[in-house]
Amino acid sequence: MPRGDTEREQRVRPTMNDVAARAGVGLKTVSRVVNGETVRPATLSAVLEAIENLGYRRNDGAASLRQGSTSSIGLVVGELSEPFQSLVAQGVETVTQSQGSILMAASSRDDPDRERQIVEAFLARRVDGLVVVTMGGDYDYLIPDIRGGMPLVFVDRPPPGLDADTVLADNVRGMREGVSHLIAHGHRRVGYFGDRPFAFTHFERLRGYQDALRAASITVQDSLIDMSSPEPAAIRDALRRMVSGRHPVTAVATANSRLTIAALRAMRELRHDLAIVGFDDFELADLLEPGISVVAQDPLSSGAQAASLLFRRLAGDDAPMQRILLQTKLIQRGSGERRPEDCGPRG
Repeated sequence: MPRGDTEREQRVRPTMNDVAARAGVGLKTVSRVVNGETVRPATLSAVLEAIENLGYRRNDGAASLRQGSTSSIGLVVGELSEPFQSLVAQGVETVTQSQGSILMAASSRDDPDRERQIVEAFLARRVDGLVVVTMGGDYDYLIPDIRGGMPLVFVDRPPPGLDADTVLADNVRGMREGVSHLIAHGHRRVGYFGDRPFAFTHFERLRGYQDALRAASITVQDSLIDMSSPEPAAIRDALRRMVSGRHPVTAVATANSRLTIAALRAMRELRHDLAIVGFDDFELADLLEPGISVVAQDPLSSGAQAASLLFRRLAGDDAPMQRILLQTKLIQRGSGERRPEDCGPRG
């Protein structure tokens, strides 16, 4: 036989027909063996030997498609390397595995157009359902899929203009609690760092900051709010403005862990100590001196609850769309408990 024919045969996966021919039985008999049904011992032995010799592997994908299910879930996040979204993915994966399904995940890189491409690619591959950490944008293109019974659950942010299952943190309450904590320790001038003001989470967290100030009869000043850029250089420049002049800020609140870290770097570079409370916990926050006080979410729970809701929909739950609101927790570690008199330029 020519070498090319041999290589071509090696590249072709053996089928159930090949197993049946090798074992000298019918195709239905092989199907019964593969599916764990009872057959005569001698027949079972012959089929198993043929399977081993041929290297046959059951095609679960084809079987699932015939049954109308692929036993797979699609997950779209902004960036899998980002700590919060990575933990969301872990929560989704844990539930998915417990249900006997596999998880396929991809990053939109915070690009709504790329997000749509990924979602449509997952739908084309006939995943059983989707979990999406949405970037925003127009989701009208999903309406036919939802009406057709495709389960979708959104995490962290609701899809604009779309009635869909959503799992959210209580962003307003969480930020309000964090800023109120600073105020309770004597701070009257509290700066705020946020980014992407078009994003649902940052709009909500800014509202929490404003609510806390107003509840304490403190005037909200635009000059103490910076949402221009999350880049370290921009944060440093904004912080320099906030601590300059006759009435500098003595504390800051940050809208996510990336901004918290950037603010801490800026404080070190400017040699200026401030009280700080950040939204979202991050690795090593408890090992700094002082430890960083944070408003913590539970991303593992967010992912797990989203996946659990998705599988309930797959099981036939047709209740009205749900919005699950998860509570945050203020973790006091020292940075948010500094008094105003302990803040200011380092000697």
